[in-house]
Formats: sequence, C-alpha cells, structure tokens
Amino acid sequence: LFSVRPIPWTAPDPDLFDAIMLTSANALLHGGDQLAQYTAMRAFAVGHTTASAARKAGFSNVFHGSADVQSLMAAIAGEGYRHVLHLAGQHVRPVDPGEVRLTQVVVYASDENATDLQSHIFPGDVLLVHSARAGRRLAALIPPEQRATLNLVAISPAALAAADDGWACAVAANSPDDGAMLAIAKQICQ
Repeated sequence: LFSVRPIPWTAPDPDLFDAIMLTSANALLHGGDQLAQYTAMRAFAVGHTTASAARKAGFSNVFHGSADVQSLMAAIAGEGYRHVLHLAGQHVRPVDPGEVRLTQVVVYASDENATDLQSHIFPGDVLLVHSARAGRRLAALIPPEQRATLNLVAISPAALAAADDGWACAVAANSPDDGAMLAIAKQICQ
C-alpha cells in the first residue's frame, strides 16, 4: 500500500531532551546516521517491533510499550520525563502530550503506491493493517462485497476502526506488534 522513504532532517540538539519517543520502527530504519547522537537517551517504543529496532540501532535503555501512543505518553510522564523528542513519519495521529513538551521531527514518509489489490488478494486471505492510515486506504480500495470474503487483523483498535466494517472477520491485536497480529492470523487460518 505504501513505499517508505527517508526524509532529510536536521537533528535537534540532544541536550534539549531527556527522552525520545519512537512510534514506528520506520523512524529507526530511515533516520540515518543522526540517530547515533540520541542512543544514550531513555527511549520509549510503542511496541515490540519498534523496541527491537531501537536496540538494533544502538539504544540500550528502551521502554517497551504494549498498548497505544497515548498509553506510551502516560508512561513517559509517569517516569518524570518532560522534554521528549518524537522521531516520526510524515503522517502521524495527533497525541495529547499532557504535561510533556513533545517535539516532533519528521524523518520518513510513507507514500501511497498506485496498486491493483484486486489481483493480489483472494477470498479467505488475512490482511494485516499496521496503522489507521492503512486501514482507511484498504477500505477505499476494497469494495464492501469483496471485504465480506476477507479477514482483517489490525495492530490497534484505531487501525481496526479506520478499516470500516463488512470484513468476514476483523480483529485488533491485544498489543501493537507483529507477533500478536500473526498469532491472530494463524488462528483465523486454522
């Protein structure tokens, strides 16, 4: 559905922040060499996949969230962090930072691909939806009569809601990671 690409960015001074928030592994995969100046910071990752990518990128003090971005913000505030850098994609859902000063820097973009899904999906297939944006795109590309023959596993309740209704089976994972999504897909396929 999307092609992910890095966006040139200027790294803010790490001394301005006491933690970093990572809501997608794509920020780590496409952030480039500038990421190295933040690896000593406490990192808050929204799910297992993003936490693993953070560790791979050199972050050693990683909090692994297991819900959504708003829950991650609560964890950040709960640990007393007040100046947080959020490395993000060009399209992100708004988050209420509460008492945290959140500075968002865009490091990657996810561009919509011109795609003919009809020739790539078949009745009974399980589609994995990793964002609300992807859910909206699927709903726009797949007509309701075809949705009734397809199964959908979403990374979050927000992604599930964005995909509209009418799917043969539609479930949100209980944690925002591929492992939880694949476990549900496996159950559907059995």
